[in-house]
Parts: sequence; structure tokens; C-alpha cells
Amino acid sequence: MENKTALVTGGAGFIGSHLCELLIEKNYTVICVDNLITGSEKNIEQLKRNPNFTFIRWDVVKEMPILPKVDYVFHLASPASVPDYQKYHEETALVNSVGTRNLLRFARGYQAKFLFSSTSEVYGNPLEHPQKESYWGNVNPVGIRACYDESKRFGEMMTKLYVRDKGVDGRIVRIFNTYGPNMRRDDGRVISNFINQALEKKPLTIYGDGKQTRSFCFVSDLVIGLMAIMFSERTNGEIINLGNPEECTVFDLAKKIQEMTKTTSKIIHTNLPEDDPVKRKPDISKVTDLVGWRPKVAIDVGLQKTIAYYSLRK
Repeated sequence: MENKTALVTGGAGFIGSHLCELLIEKNYTVICVDNLITGSEKNIEQLKRNPNFTFIRWDVVKEMPILPKVDYVFHLASPASVPDYQKYHEETALVNSVGTRNLLRFARGYQAKFLFSSTSEVYGNPLEHPQKESYWGNVNPVGIRACYDESKRFGEMMTKLYVRDKGVDGRIVRIFNTYGPNMRRDDGRVISNFINQALEKKPLTIYGDGKQTRSFCFVSDLVIGLMAIMFSERTNGEIINLGNPEECTVFDLAKKIQEMTKTTSKIIHTNLPEDDPVKRKPDISKVTDLVGWRPKVAIDVGLQKTIAYYSLRK
């Protein structure tokens, strides 16, 4: 049987590189597209030696090049950490709006299944806890995070438009906090910050009092979930949360990383950024019902793997 071909935008990024690797492992032909503003070719170096893997450096805000065959489009391209999307604010807004439209048109032309990687940030600073897919969110549409939050909301709207009116087989996945190897050391996410501060014996910096909560999903669980959602016949037109519902405070996370790294680093507090959400926890009953997915990697196991990854790259 002929190999199915998956296009992964943002494929040299943190999550995208793990997705490409798993798709190759499962005998898919993979076309990885990335403009490398936040991704890195180092993340896909090993994959480049595989004849079923192709890397194209391309900005999806431009019309997509003509390709021989595509069966699945995973649209993961976008800066995703707060420092990255504030640095690349216009690029972020465009990749999730114009880029999403380009890829939906591309998917329609190839009659390919489409997955838009949205984010828990569409819920903003939520007034509902945990967050269900039916919740419309509490988002500042003109704040410093809006380039990401609002463009993802636009991308969701555009995806639903193409599903309803243009016959695209599409699904929207709202990804919650994810961590693991291939996260850039300086990407500004809380786990990469804490681990690298601890390894470098620098103070662990908490924004605000540290009582805000987050839920962290290890990247291997996350990409298994993305594939399950894409390849299911039950997910066309659906909006689906994907993340680990195990919740912890940022302060408790810092303490845990202190202990696991045996660092002498102290914890310090600094000002809370604008529009920083107080709580973040997915309701995952929908994804469990539709595709049977649940996260399997416990936080301590995932943190050990992530600490080991950064320790080797000091």
C-alpha cells in the first residue's frame, strides 16, 4: 500500500519536530515546512537522513508551493511562547490568519484532512474552570498577548468556515501547556526557564506570587493525541482540548524542579505580566470520548527527561 503523505507546518519547532518523528516512525511520508524564525534544523537533523522525509524552508503566509501529493495537513506553524510571539507579533498574527487560510485552501485543493493547532490561550484569563470546549473565553482583544490569542481565534473561525461551507475535513485542537526535549533553552516557557535557571545556579524567577496554576503535558503524549485526532473519522468539524488535566501551582513546580536538580538556586518573585491567566486546566472528557486519548507520562517522569535533555546541552 502506498505511503500516506503528511505535511507538517512548523515541523522544525518543538512540537512539530516530535510529530514529524512519530509520523516517520509510523511509516508516513513527511513534508516538513518551517521558516525557522523560532524552529531549528537541529530538531530534525536525524530525520533528514530518512528518504521519507523532506524539509522545505517556507513561510506559509505566502501561497504554498505545488507538491505532488498530500493526504494530511498538520498546521502547527506559529511562535508559541509569550516572549516569541511578542517579539514576532506581526508574524504571529499573520501565520495564524493568512497562513491558516492559505493552508485550508491548500488542503481543499488536495482533498487532504486538515488539523489546526489552536491554543488554550483562546480561553484568555478564564472565568470557567476547568475549561471546556464550549467555553467562549475571557480574552483581551487588544492586549500585548492578543497577536497570538486573537489570531488563533481567527484561525479557528476560518477552519470552521472551510469545514461548514467548503467541504474541508478539518478539526481544531486547543493545545494546553506542553513541555519536553527540543524546547529552546531561551524560549521563555516556565519549565524551560526553571530548569535552565536551576542548572545554571541562577535564581528561579516566578512571575507574581506563584499561586497561579498550570497543567503540563509531556510532548510525547501530546503528539500521540494530535495523530489520534487527525486520523479519527469522528473528529471532522470538532474543537478538541488536548493537554494534561493534572494541575499545579507555579510555585510548587519551582520547588519540584529545585529538588529534582539538587540546585542551590533560590526562588525569587517578580512582577506578573499583563493578562497572565490565573488558572489553566483542560477538561479532556471530549478527546477521551472521541479517540480514547489520555496522557500517560507523569510530571516527575517528564521533568526528569527534560532535565536530562538540557543537562546534556549545557
